[in-house]
Amino acid sequence: MTTTSLAAAEIDTLLGRHPKGFDLSLDRILRLLAALGDPHLALPPTIHVAGTNGKGSVTAFARAILEADGRAVHTHTSPHLVNWHERYRLAEASGRSRLVEDAILAEAVQRAAKANQGQPITVFEILTAVTFMLFSEHPADVAVVEVGLGGRFDATNVMPKPAVSVITPISLDHQSFLGDRVELIAAEKGGIIKPGVPVVIGQQTEEVALEVLTSIADRVGAPVLAYGEDFFAYEEHGRMVYQDDHGLLDLPLPRLPGRHQIVNAATAIAALRKGPFPPSDAAVEKGLVSTDWSGRMQRITEGPLVDLAVSGSEIWIDGGHNPGAGVAIAETLADMEERVQRPLFLITGMINTKEPVGFFAAFAGMARRVFTVPVNMTEAGIDPDELADAAIEAGLDAEPAHSVEEAIRLVSANWQVTPAPRFLICGSLYLVGEVLGRNGMTPL
Repeated sequence: MTTTSLAAAEIDTLLGRHPKGFDLSLDRILRLLAALGDPHLALPPTIHVAGTNGKGSVTAFARAILEADGRAVHTHTSPHLVNWHERYRLAEASGRSRLVEDAILAEAVQRAAKANQGQPITVFEILTAVTFMLFSEHPADVAVVEVGLGGRFDATNVMPKPAVSVITPISLDHQSFLGDRVELIAAEKGGIIKPGVPVVIGQQTEEVALEVLTSIADRVGAPVLAYGEDFFAYEEHGRMVYQDDHGLLDLPLPRLPGRHQIVNAATAIAALRKGPFPPSDAAVEKGLVSTDWSGRMQRITEGPLVDLAVSGSEIWIDGGHNPGAGVAIAETLADMEERVQRPLFLITGMINTKEPVGFFAAFAGMARRVFTVPVNMTEAGIDPDELADAAIEAGLDAEPAHSVEEAIRLVSANWQVTPAPRFLICGSLYLVGEVLGRNGMTPL
């Protein structure tokens, strides 16, 4: 997912030199940070966000609300969709933030790689060190840092005392790294909870996850604010109602579509109200309707893919890739179906660390057909024939296709339906990034 740039060239060099993927430990990142002067100890007040689903959306809501309140905000997210620069958003004097400039990122990557002196390390660890370098060297009021994988041994988990910890909904994902039961995954995510640091826990569909997280918080003395107990949110008359101990807010619905985004927005609001810069009510309103987060129930309205589809079709993309995300996406599509009924076609590619049958099961009875496609931006993609078998096992009609474009052509040529179809391209952020890049939609 790189482009021809100075930074991409530096990172490509690292990818050729160091092992790909994750090697969960903090020893290497702490060693590198020490060689760089411990930039992780010189950050602005930081909101640290972990979880299985929704952590990127919570991060996006938090940034938008803080910026609407006039705060200068650094933001770290991962993975990126099209360009490496998406991982680093730096505050500017204007109060808005922008993706890091190419030359600045390239220099920081080069400096971190030099400080590492060729010692064993993962590329993600070097890129996380770059996060702390950039965030400590450029002024800001606050930073929002999203965890890469897990929590306890994630490279971002070296900050000794963030302002607030946030844990979004937890479900099965990355089982080979984090464990094959929700309580094991919750224990890993809960590793970001720090003594005395408030932890905001988003809605948990598995009671055991909430029990594990609150037990960790109690053990280390971290104040807990849990969704459904200490704060709530729901839709009423086309508005979002948020409530906590401070009172009730009557808010516009979030710009990001889906019921799950109401919960994500509420989690962000709770975290900000507990942090060092509680936003004004007006800033919360403005932030909710201005939040942008590419690749999450994003509609594609122009470009080559739209030109391929039957006139009047809808094309949506979402990077959700685990059973919990499948449920959230299916609920969003069901709400769309209540407003405008359209036949639904899934175009799905996944990587081999995911559990495809559980993801597909959420769409049983909804999707007219699934087309499974390769994920070209990684060597870990599941073969489309194998992925089609998983969709069939989940009760869906499915067939492999060579590409997203071929799947859209097949529907357009062979499924004469009225009204025009609704396509959802989903299952992997790699696939979503590939689609956005080929369709000329680079996140800004």
